[in-house]
Formats: sequence, C-alpha cells, structure tokens
Amino acid sequence: MSHDQRFKNLICDYPRQALQFFAAEEAEAIDEDVRVLPVREEQLQERFGERFRELDVPLLVEWPDGRREALLFALEEETDGRRFSIHRLAHYCLDLSELFETERVVPVVIFLRGGQRPTELTLGGDRHRYLHFQYLACSLYDLRWQAYRDSDNLVARLNLPNMRHHRDERVAVFAAAVRGLADLEPDPERQLKYVDFVDIYTNLSDAERDQYQRDYPEETKAMVSFQSRFEQRGVERGIKKGLEQGLEQGLKRGIEQGVQRGEAAVLMNLLQAKFGPLSDAARERIEQADAEALLAWSTRILTEDSIESVLALPSADPS
Repeated sequence: MSHDQRFKNLICDYPRQALQFFAAEEAEAIDEDVRVLPVREEQLQERFGERFRELDVPLLVEWPDGRREALLFALEEETDGRRFSIHRLAHYCLDLSELFETERVVPVVIFLRGGQRPTELTLGGDRHRYLHFQYLACSLYDLRWQAYRDSDNLVARLNLPNMRHHRDERVAVFAAAVRGLADLEPDPERQLKYVDFVDIYTNLSDAERDQYQRDYPEETKAMVSFQSRFEQRGVERGIKKGLEQGLEQGLKRGIEQGVQRGEAAVLMNLLQAKFGPLSDAARERIEQADAEALLAWSTRILTEDSIESVLALPSADPS
C-alpha cells in the first residue's frame, strides 16, 4: 500500500480528528455537533487522469443548525515536498469549488518528508494581481513528537513516528503511538489496522524491538494482544475459507454422484427391458462404474445380445 493510500484510509476513518490535527487553524469551530463527511467524486479522478495522485480526500463539514455555511476541506498527502505541484492543487480546488458550488474550500497538504516547495501561487500582470492561491501545510517532519506524545487526538498519536525525533528515541515514539492506539481506539479491527500503520512508519530494528519488549512491558502486552487477534482472525478466515471450499467441492461431488446414479438407474432399466433381470454382479458393476463407462454401455445395448456382452462380464455357466 502506498503512503497516499495509508493516509487516505486514516483520513476517511478519522475525519474529525484528521481535520483537528492536519488543519487546526481552520478546524477550531468544528465541535461535536458538526457533521464531517468524506466525499469522493470519481469524476474528478477521470477528469484529471494520471496527472494527479491517488489521494485527494475532500471532507465536507456541515453545521446542521445552519449557523455557518458548509466548508469543504481538500486534503492530500505529499511524500516528497520537491514533487509537490501547487498548480495541480489550485486546479483541483477550483474544480471542487465548481462541482460543489461553493467558494468555501480549504486546501490542506500533509508533507511526510522535507524539500523545497512553493508556498503560494500568484497570477497577474504589471498592474494587477488576478489570482492568489495558498494552502495550509502540515509538515509532519517539523513537529516535535514530545508535543503530541500524550495527545487525545488519535490521528496525532498514530503519526508520532512521522514527527521529528532522534534515532535513539524511536522505541519511545513507538511505545507512545501504540499506547495511544490502545487507549483511544476501542474497535479491535481498527486496532489491528493501525498498529500496522505505526509499525511501518517507525520501522524498528530487531535490536530496537528487543529493547521495546524490555522497557515497555505494558505496551508489549497490547502489541501481543493485537497480534493474537490478528492471528485468530487469520485462523477464523482460514477455517471459513476451508469450509466454503469444502462445501463447494462437496456440492460439486454430490451433484456428480447424483447424475452418475441417475445414469446407472437408466442403464439398468434399459438392460432389464431388453434382456430380463440383472444378476448381482451386473448391478454391482453398473453401480461402481464411472460416467464414461455408463455412456459406452448405453451405446452397446443397441448392438450386443446379452447383459454380459454389454458389460463385458464373464458369460454365465450354461450348466
């Protein structure tokens, strides 16, 4: 999964916390009564084609009591600041404004790494400025992790590994992020999902993992719990898949056996109608035969003059 997709999942799973962390300046008025809805317009992707990154997550903020006009946040993650295009972002925001028929659009860019990048775009001539565009920037690598180590915002806690820290602090960063996940997210499925997020961005070495287990036994228990549920879920899915495959195979085999029994019954009726009663040996041979043999015998009824010759059984002793 790409960085874009990981952050898209994070924003869509925790839209309110994402705005409060990534766009704090504009999110001050977002209280518990406000609706925050991730919206996705597929036509935008089709219009832009491959020129645009996968992550363009618009979040629509609505005040049900009407005290403020709805606000549209356009969030995207940029891994390398040097690759950021302010022209593309401006184009995207103008399209959002047109599609949603609003001028209340807040562009937000989450920078995972450093690099030179433009901070504003101005279009104009010698006498006038005709367009001025800027955006909110959340530069994760510029944030000191200690400022958020005890935050009650889950999005902030999960991003501790992406904040500025010394290499010898990585174990402490990892522990604080895992502790935040365990304390702030009650859903086991979400816990499983985002412990992977923390693990990927912290990227502990084997020695650091050993240190983590020694220095943070409580957080280690949480990790073991996450891992146990992950493994249990894998076992459950494996059992379910096995049962489904077994059921499918059993059903297929049952149908084949049913068809075969029907063909065998038809053959025995035809043999009895032409040659008289069947011996026990003939019945046993027909019941154990496969579909190919049953078809061949059904054809031979037309040309052979005895049950034995049809089934190629030893001839009955005339004595």
